[in-house]
Amino acid sequence: MATFFIEQFGCRATQADAAAIERQLLARGYAASADANSADVVVVNTCTVTAAADLQARQSIRAIHRENPLASLIVTGCYAQRAPEEIAALQGVSWVVGNSHKAEIPRLIGELNKETALAPTAAASQGFVPLSLIASQPFPRDAGPANILTGDIQELRELFAAPIEGGEAGHTRPVLKIQDGCNKRCTYCVIPQVRGRSRSLAPASVLEEIRKLCAGGAREVVLSGIDLGNYGRDLAQRSELGELLRRILDGTAVERLRVSSVEPMDITEDLIGIFAASERMARHIHMPLQSGSDRVLRAMHRWYRAEHYARRAELAREWLPDAAIGADVIAGFPGETEADH
Repeated sequence: MATFFIEQFGCRATQADAAAIERQLLARGYAASADANSADVVVVNTCTVTAAADLQARQSIRAIHRENPLASLIVTGCYAQRAPEEIAALQGVSWVVGNSHKAEIPRLIGELNKETALAPTAAASQGFVPLSLIASQPFPRDAGPANILTGDIQELRELFAAPIEGGEAGHTRPVLKIQDGCNKRCTYCVIPQVRGRSRSLAPASVLEEIRKLCAGGAREVVLSGIDLGNYGRDLAQRSELGELLRRILDGTAVERLRVSSVEPMDITEDLIGIFAASERMARHIHMPLQSGSDRVLRAMHRWYRAEHYARRAELAREWLPDAAIGADVIAGFPGETEADH
């Protein structure tokens, strides 16, 4: 049986993407490997939020190829969407697949097998041929750059999320991506260019997925998204995050529901009231700050000022005195002075 391993970088939304890829591969009969060194196929799911993230991905790709040169190496994620040619030039990479085509990865793995397998026909008839059955010729395309499969992410209108079948074994706190993409244009952020416009999973589908997760043993579900506070505004039947949370609490048996990062302007009294009203809501609110300087916030194209953020934090503290409040802060934004900092 062919094996695969997913090397994961980035945020919770990217983790949810990796879980979807894993479900697709398992459904096709592949087996998860304990590490990259023993896998027939390695999928590297990248982040590109900083130059350091890009460097980390390249270093990982080189290390995987060095330790497991026979592995078929497929690189996907945000870095693959932003700069596919950079990754394609790395030795050992077979395919570079952008976020726009992540759902194609299982099919591409099948095509790699057809193109390169030298094993007996009987084994080939069972699907992907494990590297242990292949002659000494390796999969990696050392003779030239890798194939690239990517497209205009702005044209994407559907959320990438493979359906959950029977929950996720071994995961007591799975991440469920209910929103992807971003319509904002913060000057420091490349995410809208690599994940596209905001799009949401319909409320009925969210409830169905959570019920499956609970049936599979999940005790806590983490709702994730790139701009989670914008959930539902793109749907034909417009919805909102607060409305969705109420439906989940009323319509599922999930023991605890955790919400990942929400922009400060979307932290409303109604939303905090939902947290305060139910013990099943995790007492955790993460609001990206980025800067406490109005001048820097304006340069960042952020839609709030320090006073607005402080009001939201005070509101959360008033309603949820025992809650943890998290924030992201950028230091060294171009033009930032010591006084701004």
